[in-house]
Amino acid sequence: MSFRLGADVGGTFTDLLLINDDTGATYTAKVPSTPSDSSVGVLNGIEKICRTSGIDPKQIRSVMHGTTVATNAILTQRGAKVGLVTTRGYRQVLHIARSFVPGGLGGWVTFKKQPLLASLEHTVEAIERLGAGGEVVTPLDEADIRKQLQFLKDAGIEALTVSLINAYVSGVHEERIGEIAAEVMPGIPVSLSSRVVPEMQEYERTETTVVNSFVRPEVSNYLNHLETEIRARLADDVELSILRSDGGLAACESASYTPVNLLLSGPAGGVAGAIWFCSRGGFDKVLTFDVGGTSTDVALIEHNSARLRRETRVGDVAVRAPSVDVRTVGAGGGSIAFVPELTRALRVGPDSAGAEPGPAAYNKGGEQATVTDANVVLGYLPANQKLGGEMAIRTDLAEAAVQKVADAMGVSLKEAAEGIVRIANEHIFGALRLISVEQGYDPREFALCGFGGAGPLHANALGILMGAWPVIVPPSPGVLCAYGDATTRVKDEASRSLVKNFSELSLKEVVGILEGLTKQVGDSLEKQAIPSNEQTVIWQADVRYQGQALLLTQDVSPDDLRKDGLELLQKAFDAEHEKLFSFSLDENRELVNVRAIARAPRPNIADRVWEAEAGALADAVTGHSSIYLRGTDYQATLYDREKLCPGHVVPGPAIVTEMDSTTVIFPDHQATVDKVGNLLIEPVGFKGKE
Repeated sequence: MSFRLGADVGGTFTDLLLINDDTGATYTAKVPSTPSDSSVGVLNGIEKICRTSGIDPKQIRSVMHGTTVATNAILTQRGAKVGLVTTRGYRQVLHIARSFVPGGLGGWVTFKKQPLLASLEHTVEAIERLGAGGEVVTPLDEADIRKQLQFLKDAGIEALTVSLINAYVSGVHEERIGEIAAEVMPGIPVSLSSRVVPEMQEYERTETTVVNSFVRPEVSNYLNHLETEIRARLADDVELSILRSDGGLAACESASYTPVNLLLSGPAGGVAGAIWFCSRGGFDKVLTFDVGGTSTDVALIEHNSARLRRETRVGDVAVRAPSVDVRTVGAGGGSIAFVPELTRALRVGPDSAGAEPGPAAYNKGGEQATVTDANVVLGYLPANQKLGGEMAIRTDLAEAAVQKVADAMGVSLKEAAEGIVRIANEHIFGALRLISVEQGYDPREFALCGFGGAGPLHANALGILMGAWPVIVPPSPGVLCAYGDATTRVKDEASRSLVKNFSELSLKEVVGILEGLTKQVGDSLEKQAIPSNEQTVIWQADVRYQGQALLLTQDVSPDDLRKDGLELLQKAFDAEHEKLFSFSLDENRELVNVRAIARAPRPNIADRVWEAEAGALADAVTGHSSIYLRGTDYQATLYDREKLCPGHVVPGPAIVTEMDSTTVIFPDHQATVDKVGNLLIEPVGFKGKE
């Protein structure tokens, strides 16, 4: 009997999920996050989940981990001192950058540019030049670059980036500089742009590789330490895999070399978990929202795949790395509510009480009203509910905090609490519209999936705002990110830039390049013990109209491209362009980049076995509690989710409690338990999508 463990680090809690591969049985645990060293929280969680489940740690064969180490290094500017090698004449490549300033039209007035991750004084030039076709125009001056590297070593750099002009076509000079660097500065990690992101556009390629170097020492040290500790506590041969920003898994060694692919590792886990449960429940078009303690992440799933983007942005840093198209808004359970004296208008977030001191109801020293406190006052979080199975809720402290907001506004306690929750819902609603309506999708054609510790509290309300039914609350929603970590697939990709009109390309040429990339990623997965006959390969192409800056990525199966030719990509591009912008053009189209993506098979996890005879719904009732909604008090029935089985229909008003989350079902709504254990919330009498 073997087990797999998913571990996800959040701003407030670290979530863990243990799955029995043979029976599908699951065990969950939540422990406080440890921001100073997130590995401490992970190890504490492993100890707790093994103790509470009675599972021998030696039976855990694989650990999948979503980490925020790379993200935090960027946000806090606490990374390595990076040295940069460019081609002679390109020393200011990071300063020139792109003319983008965040904010509105007047954003440049208040914009404060962050320091460059590779400073000018630590940037040197190599005497070399490659042509656009990869031919050597100026040979590399090895004696000179050796002196330059010695200068960087004496300056105390902690990581080295090499990004030369046209290196995306040929990495011959970068590889040689890497070899010399290993001699001059042994032990210093070297990132080559021709390996990290072999695609055109000099600034984006350099910035991405510099970011990789900036976070690499910290990520490598963290992963090496965590892997060592896990093997000491579990088994010598346990496999540690890390969730990538695009929702795939990477081996520990690969993640350490290219940590730039981990910048959105955390949010990707929740989307992967949502795909796992929603697809098994028969829903392939889903809008997801993950409400945590600090923020809410939203994403769109279509055909059981998350929408991806080729650029990942963290703070002011944008890198050329694939990531799940997740949008984040500062509305979470810990978001602080306040009333400015000048306007007397209620505000919620983006500041958060976080894990310390947390909401007032947690009794950890917090005194400011938060969204969690408002949910307690409204009765959505019953006083007898214990967060994470251990943390008691203090209703009196929540009421005292929200009363301050009520007094400032001149309204009653419950009116203030409902106002706080409604504003938080509107923030999340706006983010959901951003990834649906503003991308050309009608949200009414999608189901809505709410998870995270606070997601199910807001799920019913957001279903009403979006008009998206059913609202799906998967099993163990509070640890769904950990579920996604444990159930996703190993993935790798390789790319190459072409930049040619379709009229200049032949199908044979394009297929030949893609087959070469396929062999590259296939070999990578084989090194991770995934044989080629078990791999799934998909091809992608970045297409644009000639002269256009915007690129649209098209997925295509290898067999379809071989059969239908390049016309298939052109038609798919026109259709996508029309969907996003309501028009397409009769202009020349360019094939800019191509890539091959290989995935391992989905993990072979048995479905949960339900009792042959489900108990009566009344057996799941644990009591009653008052809730407040739209100015009226209702008596809600409390249910224990562990005792709900497929086929049960829970009428509102109701509250469904479980160890890691709480689901609220409004009056005139009901929740049906489907075959995989999802709660499907819909209005009473809802006829389904037409």
